[in-house]
Amino acid sequence: MKRIVKLFLLTISTIFLLLITIYIFFSIKWKLDSIKNFDLLGDKAPIINLGENSLRDLNKNGRLDPYENPNNTIEVRVEDLVNQMTIEEKAGSIFINMIGVNADGTLMEVPNLFNPFSFLMGSSSEKLILKKMNHFNIRASHSKENMLKWHNKIQEIGERSRLGIPITIASDPRHGVPNTFGASIFTPYFSKWPSALGLGATQDSLLVYEHAKIVKEEYKAIGIRVALGPMADISTEPRWVRVDGTFGEDFLINSKLTAAYVKGIQGDSIGINSVASMVKHFPGAGTPLDGNDTHFPPGIQTYPGGEFDKHLKPFEAAFNVGVSSVMPYYSIPKGITSEDVGGGYNKDIITGLLREKYNFQGIICTDWATITDLKPLGIIFKPASAHGVEHLNTDQRLKKLFDAGIDMVGGESLTNELSELIKKDEISLTRIDESVKRIMKQKFQLGLFDNPYLDLKALNVYNNQENLNKGIEAQKKSLVLLKNNQKLLPLKKEAKVYLHGFDFYPNSLFQSYSLENADIIIAKVKSPNYGKDSEYLMEKMIGGGDLDFLESDVNQMIKLFKSKPTIIVLNLKRPAIISKIEPYSEAIIADFDVDEKIILELIYGEFSPTGKLPIQLPSSMESVLEQDEDVPFDLKNPLYDYGHGLSF
Repeated sequence: MKRIVKLFLLTISTIFLLLITIYIFFSIKWKLDSIKNFDLLGDKAPIINLGENSLRDLNKNGRLDPYENPNNTIEVRVEDLVNQMTIEEKAGSIFINMIGVNADGTLMEVPNLFNPFSFLMGSSSEKLILKKMNHFNIRASHSKENMLKWHNKIQEIGERSRLGIPITIASDPRHGVPNTFGASIFTPYFSKWPSALGLGATQDSLLVYEHAKIVKEEYKAIGIRVALGPMADISTEPRWVRVDGTFGEDFLINSKLTAAYVKGIQGDSIGINSVASMVKHFPGAGTPLDGNDTHFPPGIQTYPGGEFDKHLKPFEAAFNVGVSSVMPYYSIPKGITSEDVGGGYNKDIITGLLREKYNFQGIICTDWATITDLKPLGIIFKPASAHGVEHLNTDQRLKKLFDAGIDMVGGESLTNELSELIKKDEISLTRIDESVKRIMKQKFQLGLFDNPYLDLKALNVYNNQENLNKGIEAQKKSLVLLKNNQKLLPLKKEAKVYLHGFDFYPNSLFQSYSLENADIIIAKVKSPNYGKDSEYLMEKMIGGGDLDFLESDVNQMIKLFKSKPTIIVLNLKRPAIISKIEPYSEAIIADFDVDEKIILELIYGEFSPTGKLPIQLPSSMESVLEQDEDVPFDLKNPLYDYGHGLSF
């Protein structure tokens, strides 16, 4: 036995040392490659004085070109710039992909061995210099000082490129309360707000408008100039894992809140004070077949109730207030268009609807990784979401995207492949120029060509107490009181409480008791998410599946809840089925990722609940299976209906 253990430990040690050796070898190689890449850069842009103005000579030719002169119209500047760009520079501008940020604010050239996701990012210098890319999205959340430092460093790389094209940085949402991995990125110094579903529970368009204005200021302070949102999808399919990223189930409310968000984050028009909004996922991703997330095969949106047009309404609201960018969904709109292919590949969706029906002239950007697999360390994290075009190779997929009418490709860095297709005239240079002009126009509108750099004073926005208070107000307004037997709530201050399922126990409001000595249980229950059996790591992480709890979990909850009068705090990311535990509660509060201290303040009556349920809560899985994926409010006998909400 000792020999077996010894052999096992020796094997593990050998594998570990081998991995470390390989990592060290590639780290040295990556660093040497990085040095070579940086040697390809030119100098920073010289300054040219024009009257009282000091302007940058971005292409370093000793004179002020039309695109460098802010006194020219944006149209003139765009035309001059695009005429000077090489095919490789145009191809580089078409792609937006993830990029890493080191914790100390330096560019990420070597992946972090202890962070597998950093292997998705690739070398900064390779993407910036060799691939000539100038759009990136970031998931990093380091100190605000180091995020600003990194932003200025990456803008310096852009300035030292041949034409001095500035870098545009995009991000998914960052204003959530929970510090968990997901679509939202926890950023501790940002103001804290409920989930989008919680904002839907407020039904308050002015509050959402103010939220977006604050998002804009906090994004800009660390250099984020494109918001990958809002999600204008109507969440009519309750099993979908992204319900909490929407404003809910009502297209009228969704339309109102979507327009308010876009107007708040962009302003009346795109300008130097704006953050550009990329509304998603056109024409509405809330109808996935059987609730299956369409990052993964088969990737189908279904419309058995014939309500396709209803899902367009929030996007129409976004177009009416001038949204600058649109992201189509991954999915195949089954039976809706002339060809069953995913949204980005679908000419009827991109050209027919967006360009022709809605006359949308902004940027159309695919969702992430629609062409190639995401394969960090050789493991398929997410397969290419090439639904309906699986039989096409990389070049054919690129050609089909641009034939459909796409401007920008998300989650890919296929600049060399696109350059070759242009040179071979398999994709028209004229067609690419159309997209590059839209893309560069946005950079000019945002003022990036004139001054992309940030000053440390920008970070003062994070000390704005009014912004923090507005986020707290939104959290309070989002909470929904579903049940309150015998008017148990608000709870009396002297009540002896036992907390169950909370992430932390703030004791400023009460003394926490043991279960045996408590009068009341306050139990936090999270929406069921038992995951899915999948070969793909990302799908396992995202989860999904049925909306009812496992019988073993139900039995444990009932045993606890029967012991003392119970208040359930129901954390809703999807419409949970709580029919079996609901009878054992005296009060139920619907929570949309609200700070736990604020939830307890509600329970103790420091404010009254005003939120309204933004989705139906089903009474059974049978009712979920019987409903149509595209039809709102069609659950039979919901346990709690849309719009339900009590007060004190």
